[in-house]
Amino acid sequence: MTPQTTLRTPYPRIAPYETGMLDAGDGQRLYWECSGNPDGAPVLFVHGGPGGGTTPEHRRMFDPESYRIILVDQRGCGRSTPHVADGADLAVNTTWHLTADLERLRESLGIDRWLVFGGSWGTTLALAYAQQHPDRVRGLVLRGIFLCRPSEIDWFYRGGAAHLFPDAWEGYLAPLVAAEGAETVHRDGFDHVAAYHRLLHCGDPAVEIAAARAWTTWETTTSTLLPRPPAADGDEADRFALAFARIENHYFVNDAFLGGRAILDRMDRVAQLPAVIVHGRYDVVCPVTSAWELHAAWPGSELHIVADAGHAMAEPGTTHHLLEATDRFRP
Repeated sequence: MTPQTTLRTPYPRIAPYETGMLDAGDGQRLYWECSGNPDGAPVLFVHGGPGGGTTPEHRRMFDPESYRIILVDQRGCGRSTPHVADGADLAVNTTWHLTADLERLRESLGIDRWLVFGGSWGTTLALAYAQQHPDRVRGLVLRGIFLCRPSEIDWFYRGGAAHLFPDAWEGYLAPLVAAEGAETVHRDGFDHVAAYHRLLHCGDPAVEIAAARAWTTWETTTSTLLPRPPAADGDEADRFALAFARIENHYFVNDAFLGGRAILDRMDRVAQLPAVIVHGRYDVVCPVTSAWELHAAWPGSELHIVADAGHAMAEPGTTHHLLEATDRFRP
């Protein structure tokens, strides 16, 4: 992309033409929607977090004349039920439950193959799904690569990124210091993720909400190259934060349930699939090394490192490359 390039902006806002609740088993009902062209090429948007849910802005990454745009809220968040803020059972919320949910959704919508688009945690889940069902995927567009390895969790949640955001890190540590004392929290080997797990499930609503806010604020504050306005507060914001923090933390204390099925170890399963990878040079949440390693393990992939972007999808250079990619995958 040269300095003279006119950056693309998202497609106009649209409303879904169909919505539903998918019975995923385990008492889980997942909100899904279709927008764009009912006869268009199916594309699945896989949201981040886990626990982030979908928003109307996500529909705008695809040409509505060409695509049947499918959004789904993963277990426990967004408009899916039961919601984690209402006490949803996290024991039935794992990577492999979610990949099975996506396949069940594909079957229920009568789709043979679809393009899969994922960002952040959505790249982990999109890749895990594609590796499980490569014959059902015609290509992938991936933004902000996150492979959910222990080294990546250590970097962002156990102190690495604090070297770049010491002020925001202090806010992240505040609930832990209040609960465990500064001396304990600053001791070498202290496990911030495990400590947050204790707070987020301690049974005291005030402590849980404060911890969820701090966990969520740490991520939102560090997600963009340039500062953005703080998120709104209120009951809905707290409900979002509880789902976001509890579900993310649940995955991270369990190494994303990947076990022996690490993403990079199974790239042979998707080697034949085309892919476009877009990653911000200054992504603090998910450092660009993960995109570089994924690209190296995937000879058919195309990597765009955005020189003036962090982690967020909405940053101009990242949005531009993602729109260029989804347009190229149009039939």
